[in-house]
Amino acid sequence: MSVHAEALSETKPVGAERDAAREGPAVYLEGITAGLVGASIIALWFLLVDTIAGRPFYTPAVLGAALFRDAGLTGEGTVTPSLELVLGFTWVHYLIFMLIGVGAARLLDLAEHNPNAGFGVVIFFAVFEFGFLIASMVFAEGVMQRLAWPAVVVGNLLAAAGMCWSLWRHHRGLTIEP
Repeated sequence: MSVHAEALSETKPVGAERDAAREGPAVYLEGITAGLVGASIIALWFLLVDTIAGRPFYTPAVLGAALFRDAGLTGEGTVTPSLELVLGFTWVHYLIFMLIGVGAARLLDLAEHNPNAGFGVVIFFAVFEFGFLIASMVFAEGVMQRLAWPAVVVGNLLAAAGMCWSLWRHHRGLTIEP
């Protein structure tokens, strides 16, 4: 038997090739895309909320000050938006959302191959959303006093919906079994 004929006889099942391909860069690209969608939605939401309140870029400035400076958030001091704070926080914000997106894409890929894991993914998202809000209220009280928590909740829900839409496009056949 020739080398060419041996190579043809050692074919993989089509499903195994598809599964192997999903574990590669496609899942990561899907997650990064979902993260970019979610981060963009929440950034635009807060730009809208801040602009309507007459203080554009206030939210990323407050969050940037909390992240990089931790100054002026416990007292009544003001946070003035600066290019450094806004861009610094925005970079970290997008990076975190991309990591969350990659994690979500990997979880959905797992759930697609194991329908029993799908319900766990749904519970994870619910706990993550409410856990974020509670952790923010407990550990970042100064930040939450400066930002309206209903706007934070709406922004997170909009971002989650955008990420779910982005991920759903790749997992339309996903079934969830309890």
